[in-house]
Amino acid sequence: MARDDNRRGNRRDRDETPEFADRLVAINRVSKTVKGGKRFGFAALVVVGDQKGRVGFGKGKAKEVPEAIRKATEQAKRQMIRVPLREGRTLHHDIEGRHGAGRVVMRTAPQGTGIIAGGPMRAVFEMLGIHDVVAKSIGTQNPYNMIRATLDGLKKESSPRMVAQRRGKKVADILRKPEETAAPAAEAPAEAAEA
Repeated sequence: MARDDNRRGNRRDRDETPEFADRLVAINRVSKTVKGGKRFGFAALVVVGDQKGRVGFGKGKAKEVPEAIRKATEQAKRQMIRVPLREGRTLHHDIEGRHGAGRVVMRTAPQGTGIIAGGPMRAVFEMLGIHDVVAKSIGTQNPYNMIRATLDGLKKESSPRMVAQRRGKKVADILRKPEETAAPAAEAPAEAAEA
């Protein structure tokens, strides 16, 4: 019996070891009118990530702000997604994400660009661990829909390794530079002219 308790304890420690950073994106006060007056509640929107390629968002509602934030954080940790990053700092390719009336465009950027994105999108990129990205939100300004659209786009991202695996090729074949393929083609007409 004692051995089972130790196993459970170890598992719990293992689950808590990855340190997650969280960012409160929006907090909304809502009220319900009842016979005696108004009852106030709070809705919180939180983005959680390990800043190494994992991110998730959650929303929580409660009578008090800290409780709403706690619920949102727990939900965010439960529904995290993994996103492949290039050199651990930017996206592999340009992406577009949609949700409802929200549409976001995310573009890869050279080193030193920084995070050029607004509001809720910036929180997602910071929690994800992206350092260089250019993003634009088109349509809705609703933070819930902006975050959902951003995560929709990030789910579509694929790394060269994933593409190579899907096609049954090597990563080197996928990442071949355009100059390398153009050089042999340029040599062929010169040889034909000599003959």
